[in-house]
Amino acid sequence: MTERLSILIITYNREEDTLELLKSLKTQVDYDLYIGEVLLLNNASTVSYDRLKAYIAEHPEMNIRYIEHTENLGVARGRNYLIQEAKYPLLLVLDDDVVFDDVNGIRNAACTFNEPLFAQNNTAIVSFCVFYYDTLERQKNAFPHKKQSKYIGRQQFLTSYFIGGAHLVRRALFNEIGLYPTTFFYGTEEYDLGFRILNAGYTIGYSEAVKVLHKESPLGRVTNSEKQAMLWYNKSTVAWKYLPKKYFYTTAVLWSLLVLKKTGFDLKTWFKTWPKIMRIPKNQPRTPISKEALSYIDAVEGRLWY
Repeated sequence: MTERLSILIITYNREEDTLELLKSLKTQVDYDLYIGEVLLLNNASTVSYDRLKAYIAEHPEMNIRYIEHTENLGVARGRNYLIQEAKYPLLLVLDDDVVFDDVNGIRNAACTFNEPLFAQNNTAIVSFCVFYYDTLERQKNAFPHKKQSKYIGRQQFLTSYFIGGAHLVRRALFNEIGLYPTTFFYGTEEYDLGFRILNAGYTIGYSEAVKVLHKESPLGRVTNSEKQAMLWYNKSTVAWKYLPKKYFYTTAVLWSLLVLKKTGFDLKTWFKTWPKIMRIPKNQPRTPISKEALSYIDAVEGRLWY
């Protein structure tokens, strides 16, 4: 039996992209059968959303609830807000700058947890495949496995983490393991939630049954140096919280080198971030995942070193 979806979207300064996403949703097969509601959070945008609001008013049949927040909550807090507002058992989380590749995306998403691989392995969250909007090439940094040459091409598999841009999750999961960590404004919040999912005895999956096209718009994002520093800090924090201590040190060091590479050797940001990294053990309590969860990560060939 297929359950209905709450679709969760956070937007910031991307009216045109978000409007195109809503129009893409409108074309989906059996919209009323699979979609219970669309929750759209405007994260305190500084540009007009009048055209989008007019579109929503013209299409009450889409059951879109548009929420304007006075504060930019970021990704984690924004998702937490929408999760608590959602009414339906399955949550389909989408970035505001994606569109569906075909009209069967929603129907396929709603049926995902009925797939034998996911039903038999207690899967709680599934990422979908992401391609670039302009080139139609696969977005490899949105593929949830580090051994890409081995796993790209598989229609579905179990993995150790998920990608936030297009994923399906059971709403009841959050009643059991809690919401996203609110200390993360941007980046790696999926890793934190993913480790808690695995520690609770669930698995994480990937499916090619749903394909979205991602514009990867630069609007509304922080600078590249700020972004890389956030990812480095957050990834190190997650490693300290959930993994054996050796992985914190390898993550901190290897990500520091990656940040240098990706920022064109922005030494100012690098030196500014290192003291924050070194304070993580003092400021962040550890809640290591179980041996069973670590064994699962090993079984699905997940990467722990960084």
